[in-house]
Amino acid sequence: MDLKSTFRIVPDFPKPGIQFVDITTLLLNPKAFQYAMDAMAEPYKGKSIDKVIAVESRGFIFGSPLALQLQAGLVLVRKPHKLPAETFSHTYALEYGQDAIEMHKDAVSPGETVVIVDDLLATGGTVEAAKKLLSNMTCQIEGISFIVELPILGGRKKLEPVPVHSLVTFDFD
Repeated sequence: MDLKSTFRIVPDFPKPGIQFVDITTLLLNPKAFQYAMDAMAEPYKGKSIDKVIAVESRGFIFGSPLALQLQAGLVLVRKPHKLPAETFSHTYALEYGQDAIEMHKDAVSPGETVVIVDDLLATGGTVEAAKKLLSNMTCQIEGISFIVELPILGGRKKLEPVPVHSLVTFDFD
């Protein structure tokens, strides 16, 4: 299946010069969505994955069915003050300012194997922050998975040496 054709590209959104990859058109197509989820699970088949770490908010869309396919628990990584129990927090730099993400301190147990999931890899800052959150726990990151990757923005380099899997790449000049 040609997944690339299921995405809508929106020019100049959210600001001039940005080519926005809209995942909602993939979600409208149940066969394409199922195909994407099967492909996302493939690198982890036969491996013992304990938790899928889903990054807010579009990562939740793909992390939930992936966790079910892998028979793993689902851990939500959220913006500050959205989780009710005690959390680890990590602040990271943005192009103009900073942001933070949090996860429950008891979400991952020592020795567990995890996979991080988000919808799109651009600069890699948010998922790099999720990796740093996980450094508070003695777990093994088996891989990081995305539906879409924008290689020109170099996000993959921030995530090494953890294996990165993406289903579709867009090379905008």
